[in-house]
Order: sequence, then structure tokens, then C-alpha cells
Amino acid sequence: MLFETNSHNKSSINKKINIKYICPFWGQEHLEANVFINKVIENNFQGIEIHLPKSKLFTASFIAEINSIYKKNQAFVFIPQQLTTPENETVTKYIARVKKKLLELISYQPTLINSHTGKDYYSFDDNCRVIEACMNISSKTGVKILHETHRGRFSFHAASLIPYLEKFPEIELTGDFSHFCTVSESLLNDQQSFIEKIIPHISYIHARIGHEQGPQVNDPFAPEWKNHLTQFKKWWNKILIHNIKQGKKKYIICTEFGPAPYMPCLPFTQQPIANQWQINLKMKEYLQEHFKEIVL
Repeated sequence: MLFETNSHNKSSINKKINIKYICPFWGQEHLEANVFINKVIENNFQGIEIHLPKSKLFTASFIAEINSIYKKNQAFVFIPQQLTTPENETVTKYIARVKKKLLELISYQPTLINSHTGKDYYSFDDNCRVIEACMNISSKTGVKILHETHRGRFSFHAASLIPYLEKFPEIELTGDFSHFCTVSESLLNDQQSFIEKIIPHISYIHARIGHEQGPQVNDPFAPEWKNHLTQFKKWWNKILIHNIKQGKKKYIICTEFGPAPYMPCLPFTQQPIANQWQINLKMKEYLQEHFKEIVL
């Protein structure tokens, strides 16, 4: 059962939430914009997360397609990523680049922005400057900017994330706990107190299964990963239960299973050992079934 049936949480059981499942562009870069978007819709995804490539031609085509969809379906989810390329630069220059990118993405009228924010080697104060810059832009434009829990960012580790949550209690996160597992080389069994503090800030889920030595298992439905799938489901359950108790009616989940090098490959041939697209489809269907009792 997804929810325990006891008197303490009985009222929350009766509430439901509308979950939208969206598809990552990651791994589909070989497709033209219209081909990819049609593939997404034909497979019953309700939106897209994308790191827009440098190609201005692709971006123009993609945004035109999104605007066309909006005319028919304003509920379609479009989440671009703020992901700046690594450079040897000052924090001030980095912040300027992030702000410029965020404003560009906001001009495309996204549902929200998923941001890879700050650096794991920046000081606490410098990362706070980056977060404040993002929050100021979000406040001025009305576009939500979520910060992904990710290796290499300010949010790379569960325990070290807590001081940021204390300084910015309003901060919203994209929850991808696979990175916490990899950084800590564990399924965080000894860090549940940190996870409990992080869960209320998770406004969007990346439903990828990681493990102690990497951010992605080869196939989350293989029997050898059963314990990992179970643990991640427990975290996702808690996130959704929290949101239901808060009265939220909508939630977004991206299956976000990645291609190589996230997908393990065979040596020499570098052939991926599982089908990324099929896994993302199966994960969507699996979660739809798993969460069916709480869906509007």
C-alpha cells in the first residue's frame, strides 16, 4: 500500500493529486525538434525537460513547436535547464552568465526552470550569492526556478545542503536523490534525518534510480536492483504525501533515465547495455500504476 490506513493520516489519504509525467530530451539529441515532440506526445508524456543545444536553428524550431502546442494545450509542461558550461572564472562572472541564461530561458515562457546551480567547491557565501541572484530573477519575472540536487552543484550532498535550506526556507528543489547516493556511496540509510528535512523542498522529481557507485543503474527493473527501486519509491512516496498534505493539486515527474555515459556500456564497442527510451517509457507506466490510488 502507498499509504498506511490509520486515523492519523486518514484525512490525507482521501486527497489526490494530478501527476504529469514528462520526457527528457537527453538522449534524443539526434532527432529534429518536431520529430522529438511528436514522439513525446504519441507516447503519452505530458511535457518535456530539455537542455537546449547551442544550435539557434534547433532552438527556434523547438520553441515554435512548443508555442504551437500551447495554443492547443496550455497545460503542456515545458522545463528548460539552466546548465552553464564549466569555465575558469570568478564567482561574479559565473553569476552574470547564469543570470543571462535564465533571462533567455524565461523569454521562452517555460512552466518552470530546472537549474544546475552553483559549484560544490564554492564557499557557502558564494553559493548563497548565486542562489540569491536566481531568486531575484524568479521574483521579478514570476517564473519558478528550481535547483536540482546534483553532484558538482551547491546541492551535491544531503548533509551539506541543510544550511542552505535553513538560510533560504522558501527554496524549491528538483529532487534527484541518485546523486546523494553516489556521493555518499550508500542508500542513505544513515542520513534519513537529512532527507526528511529536504523532502518538503522537493517541488519536482527526477525519477532515476542510482546506486552506491553511480547515478544510474543499468536497468531499474532488473531483479538485482529491487532494493534500490524500493528505496527510491519510498522517497518519492514521502514527497508526494507531503505535497498532498500541503494541499497541492499538481505535481511533475520526469523519468530522466539517461544515455551513455550514464547508461553503462560494453567495453570496446561502447554499445549501451539497455534501451534508454524503453526504460523511460516503462518507468512512466510503472509509476502511473504505483501512484494510481492518489491520482486525480
